Amino acid sequence: MVRLMDETGFSESDGGQTPGLMADQGAVKPATDDGAYRVLARKYRPKTFEDLVGQEPMVQTLENAFETGRIAQAWMLTGVRGVGKTTTARILARGLNYEVPGVADKPTVKLTQEGTHCKAIMEGRHVDVIEMDAASHTGINDIREIIDAARYRPATARYKVYIIDEVHMLSNAAFNGLLKTLEEPPEHVKFIFATTEIRKVPITVLSRCQRFDLRRIEQSKLIGLLRRISDAEGIQISDEALMLIARAGEGSARDSLSLLDQAMAHGAGAIEAEDLRQMLGLADRARVIDLFGHIMAGRIEDALGELQAQYEVGADPAIVLTDLADFTHLVTRMKVAPKSADEASVTEAERARGREFAEQISVRLLSRAWQILLKGVQEVQAASKPLAAADMVLVRLAYAADLPDPGDLMAQIKNGQNPFGGAAPSGGGGAPAGGGGGTSAMAVGMNYAPGSSGSGPTMQASARPQLSAIQGGRPAPQGVPQAAPEPQAQPAYNLKSLYDCAALASEKGDIPFKVKIQRLMRLVKFEPGKIEIQPTDDAPADIAGEFGRKLTEWTGQRWFVVVSRTQGRPTIHEEQEANQQQLLSDAKSHPTVAALLAQFPGARVVDVKVQVTEEDDAALADPMVSDPLLSEALGDDEDD
Repeated sequence: MVRLMDETGFSESDGGQTPGLMADQGAVKPATDDGAYRVLARKYRPKTFEDLVGQEPMVQTLENAFETGRIAQAWMLTGVRGVGKTTTARILARGLNYEVPGVADKPTVKLTQEGTHCKAIMEGRHVDVIEMDAASHTGINDIREIIDAARYRPATARYKVYIIDEVHMLSNAAFNGLLKTLEEPPEHVKFIFATTEIRKVPITVLSRCQRFDLRRIEQSKLIGLLRRISDAEGIQISDEALMLIARAGEGSARDSLSLLDQAMAHGAGAIEAEDLRQMLGLADRARVIDLFGHIMAGRIEDALGELQAQYEVGADPAIVLTDLADFTHLVTRMKVAPKSADEASVTEAERARGREFAEQISVRLLSRAWQILLKGVQEVQAASKPLAAADMVLVRLAYAADLPDPGDLMAQIKNGQNPFGGAAPSGGGGAPAGGGGGTSAMAVGMNYAPGSSGSGPTMQASARPQLSAIQGGRPAPQGVPQAAPEPQAQPAYNLKSLYDCAALASEKGDIPFKVKIQRLMRLVKFEPGKIEIQPTDDAPADIAGEFGRKLTEWTGQRWFVVVSRTQGRPTIHEEQEANQQQLLSDAKSHPTVAALLAQFPGARVVDVKVQVTEEDDAALADPMVSDPLLSEALGDDEDD
């Protein structure tokens, strides 16, 4: 979070205090001399390190560095949008060039009064503090200008500071051209980089910078910030409306202030929660909770009617599903960490009903609902008819809410147990009683496993959950179910490496994805059911999700594939190339081959094929050998 101060004397602090206006100030002064309006994000911009509340580790590091004279030549500021990266860069440039005649004449983080260069630096117009937008200056020629100008000393300030925003947009040639100057710059030159995509910055650049990760602003602190700014602007706004803005801002001060600006124009001096919902296309949180209750109780007709009603008053179906996912997350947190209900961002309705749901719903059902909603939001956003897509997500969620885990269900059926406890399904899913003494038949349907795409069908029953008591639903009638059909046994797969996964893709006939496994994935960690990979630069953005879905479909077991920031081992293709090059090198150094090459000038070794012996066949049969795709390159015997 940031503490903000503007020209009016308003200072936003972290303690939840009321804003302090100057004694001789009756109203907020115009932001500029000519009376032009300045948006809140610029008007209340931090100006000192003390204003950067929530960034204490960075401030402490800089303070110690300035006091001991250990000032780095470059800094890398990273974080989500709107947390103050560019503003922090300007404050850092101000601290480097801080100078007050007769008071201070060295770099410091204690900017107690405005110095000689402070105003020009904070307004972005100082001749020795050069700001460059890398999004519009991406080429090597732009970097060459910086390199040429860096040789000359600053005109008036202590340091010549280059602030490069969105540095990840520079081209590879520009990055390479900057490396030498970045590593050994002149003593009077400092670099400050800012980026939202730190993974796109080459490691060669990161290794030459001190990196600071600016944190998101907590919702409770963001609400306090918005309240103080609203009071300073003379705007009446309800607490619920502030909470909606803070949630929509997602930890970004700039996004939240931009929404507050828009709400001030929309409300014309008074802002209520209902006005803000219409402006943002949000659904009423109480109605979202009602929709959640309908779904968990299996009342599909009521759920679809509630979604239609919210849509008719302007709610976006994708946002409704997002709010449902948020409430599912809140209920899950209340179940595993009850103290989370006391957070300031939680309304009284969410707190009361969330605790009620947390007592009734298991973590397994909540996790399943979260998976379906997470995938459903993406489907609605990509659909040509969002409302129809949202309807289908709710139907899927309502029918899956009470289902047992597929693995447990199959295990119980295999063992001859009745997984439904003798209860017939309710909600119209069961068949009418036959002539066998009033018993009812159990309805068994086919559905795809939640959270996966294209996975094999699993048997499901249409029994409703145990929430009927708190939602007013009717209990399910009792009956004797019929025997479920015997599930088909699936072959067992013992996957231990990416080589096994590539071989499985080949076995399933999915050659394109086999090539992706071999060329676009670097393995970081391989565990049963979980794989950590580092995709290559040219890999699709959703390759991890696609990999997990295909493994789940092929094996019948749940696989999670996650993207890791840790550097992975080379890809299968890279390892194969390296092995082949090693074989060529070994062959060239063999005495016999060397003699042949010497005997026939111009001859060269173009390929090496290894003869597989009976001992090698035995080695391939060894379960410890997990590299079937490289069997043709087996063995390190140089005599081959």
